[in-house]
Amino acid sequence: MKDIIIGIDAGTSVIKSIAFSLQGEQISSASVNNEYTLIDGGGAEQDQSLTWLKTLETLNALQSKILNLNERIAAISVTAQGDGTWMMDQHGEPVGNGLLWLDARAAPIAQSLSAQSDNRGRFELTGTGLNACQQGPQLLWLKDHQPDAFSQAAHALHCKDWLYYNLTGDIATDPSEGVFSFGDFRTRQYSQEVLDILGLQAHRSLLPEIVEGTQTTGKLSAQAAKHSGLPAGTPVVLGYVDVVCTALGSGLYAKQGDRGCSIVGSTGMHMRLARGADAIKFNDECTGYTMCMPVPGVYAQMQSNMAATLNIDWLLDLINSLLVELGVERSRSEILASLDGWVANATPANLLYQPFISEAGERGPFIDTDARAGFIGLCTRHGIADITRAIFEGLALASRDCYLAMGSLPDEITLSGGAAKSAQLLDIISACLESKIQTSTREEAGAAGAAMMAAVAIGQYPSMNECLTDWVDPLMGEVIKPDAELTALYRSYYPAYAQTHTALQPVWKSLADNRNARGATAHA
Repeated sequence: MKDIIIGIDAGTSVIKSIAFSLQGEQISSASVNNEYTLIDGGGAEQDQSLTWLKTLETLNALQSKILNLNERIAAISVTAQGDGTWMMDQHGEPVGNGLLWLDARAAPIAQSLSAQSDNRGRFELTGTGLNACQQGPQLLWLKDHQPDAFSQAAHALHCKDWLYYNLTGDIATDPSEGVFSFGDFRTRQYSQEVLDILGLQAHRSLLPEIVEGTQTTGKLSAQAAKHSGLPAGTPVVLGYVDVVCTALGSGLYAKQGDRGCSIVGSTGMHMRLARGADAIKFNDECTGYTMCMPVPGVYAQMQSNMAATLNIDWLLDLINSLLVELGVERSRSEILASLDGWVANATPANLLYQPFISEAGERGPFIDTDARAGFIGLCTRHGIADITRAIFEGLALASRDCYLAMGSLPDEITLSGGAAKSAQLLDIISACLESKIQTSTREEAGAAGAAMMAAVAIGQYPSMNECLTDWVDPLMGEVIKPDAELTALYRSYYPAYAQTHTALQPVWKSLADNRNARGATAHA
């Protein structure tokens, strides 16, 4: 009996293969760490062949955990980290390493293109702002800085596309990444106008065919079957990008209602469900993403702030380093467990924090690589509890900033990521967003979203609506309603947050110019 779907989720640091029943129950999992290399000048690359070998490692590990997996597997589906550029030659071999979404070397190109008068037209076709992590600017950077490698490339893929090719031998991409990079989200196809604006019209042949994974399946090749131990001919589905699959598995898509989904992990990803192209809101800053979902006519509009729980990580590391200096030993988990208590005892909206702790600055809803974190209103009466609460509130205010850039605040938001474990943060986010909050007990939402696509593709469900009933609805937790008093407080507090990051931009630039000047002197 074929009763198992494997969802592969290849992240930047960890690759996972998760086995699900046809009804969405998680059966077993296997994961391995992946590696990437940081390069002077803002580069971030990953070995393409190694990523494939590590994916095979997870598939082989599942064989030892699941009895008769070969006889029971109904389908495989793959999703992976988004953006980046993974080039392949005409023989199917990698051309160098894959450029990751972390790679910032194309930033000057993205900034130059964004400043052009025709960028607004490109933005309204793709629904997506330009930044250094995207394939368009990265291809132009490769063409300028690695011309020999660029000339060898026959295909420009994303990570999941590369894994799909190794699984099936088919060269393809999905509507989410293909379209927000180079297409028209209304047609879910490439746009010649977008390619012209990006200056890539002469390289259209690099772009793979766009396929819809809920309708089209590949087959596990004989070579991939040999190395994975799984039967040749097994249906293989090319999932959407990991953000979309995670949103799908977490509950962003629902049959009705005004829905949002926030993934508050190292970065913050905030998505609003759009039930039709006319529901997409274009902001003046030309930022954010519009991603097709694996449901006809449905989209996820997204704004992503660069640093979310990274701000909390900074605080934990700061506290830990102080304790170590004093000869006190506390585990990271012990310190983390104290945070909710500190937040509960602190006065709300008593100290303003800008959560731009990443050295890459901010990307949503505004783009400023010079942006940095900071406290505003700090005085002698503030203690560790006030600082902790301000950081939590800063994350919630950043979420509000992102949702307002996409229109209005959703009525209902599903929340996942590390932040979902903090009761205090959930209450603060609910009040700041003026929304009902739900969390999901789904452990591996990205792999689950990919597997849901496979469940529809192989006919287990006639559409995604029926799939939700088994795969998503039973795992949704208690609804947290916003506290009315706290909601009113944060509504009046938010304008100060928005005003400060606008006012501080020239200050950030001045500080960045000073850092760069000192850096140039140090290397002279």
